[in-house]
Amino acid sequence: MLRLSIFCLFLLLTISPAYAEGQANVFVYHRFGDSRYPSTNIPLETFADQLELLKRQNYTVLTLGEIVSRLGAGRALPRYCAAITVDDAYRSFLAGAMPLLRRYGYPATLFVSTDSVGGDEFLSWDELRSLSAQGIEIGNHTASHPYLLNRNREETDAAWFERIRLDIERASQALRRELGQEPRLFAYPYGEYTPEVVALISELGFAGATVQHSGVVSAMSNRFALPRFPMGGDYATLAEFSDKLSMRPLVVQVIDGQDPVVRGNNPPELVVDILSSEVDLTQVQCFVQGQQGCVMTADPAVPGRYRVRAQQPLDGRRSRYTITAPGSRGQGWFWFSQLWIFPQR
Repeated sequence: MLRLSIFCLFLLLTISPAYAEGQANVFVYHRFGDSRYPSTNIPLETFADQLELLKRQNYTVLTLGEIVSRLGAGRALPRYCAAITVDDAYRSFLAGAMPLLRRYGYPATLFVSTDSVGGDEFLSWDELRSLSAQGIEIGNHTASHPYLLNRNREETDAAWFERIRLDIERASQALRRELGQEPRLFAYPYGEYTPEVVALISELGFAGATVQHSGVVSAMSNRFALPRFPMGGDYATLAEFSDKLSMRPLVVQVIDGQDPVVRGNNPPELVVDILSSEVDLTQVQCFVQGQQGCVMTADPAVPGRYRVRAQQPLDGRRSRYTITAPGSRGQGWFWFSQLWIFPQR
């Protein structure tokens, strides 16, 4: 009964009324100018070029909190809108990113795992207080940065749920104590979540939460599972940034696949209704992370409904299906991605 109630709450959180138009292309970074960790790093000159592109194309850059506030209140997002988010609060943010953000006058949202604060490569509380005073928005990234979906040996559902609750609450307590403010936003470590975890984040009073798989935020987005385009490693280029900045949201209703945890067949099946009216469905296509392609079948009984499945079993702990389609009137490409997780791996 508890699991059913949580899943029903998750469904309610994903259903939004018809808001005004607008979208936000949200990007997630980790390290800046730190070539020791290439998979999570972006060169400073590339980051500067990305900020220059935002300026040249007249983008409105908002904090994630402002985007969440607008979504919650049903207020329109700007037509050209972006957000810069940063996970883990490495020291390279202060040394590398902040001077560039100050130069362009852009805000950012920084997610902090509080147990790491003051560690060898992490910002201190004094530095975080200074950044907060300069307008950097700071959110909760848990205390210990755990894999939230992992269970300890012989741990019950209730014990697991209480353990992760306490970890998240401990981080909020530290942020309140040290920064004097209530964290409104949450970022799932490693981008992993389930309907139960989403419901917990809502219950704890957060205004919104963000994941790590790619996608565009729109009025129909779930405020507690907002997608972000990663900017690290091979993706940390100006060309990739420009490409993702031009993407539009492919609005879908997930019929089967709300829970990203693969609990049965591998590869899992995703069933969606494509609600975007501006796309050319004759050219809709799908991709699977680490594979050549996937099978996408239209349901002849329901217009706009598609069944999506990888051609081969998914590998690794996390994977995703991505669905894209061009605009029917040359408006560019529309994008949606679905996360899949194997917690036992």
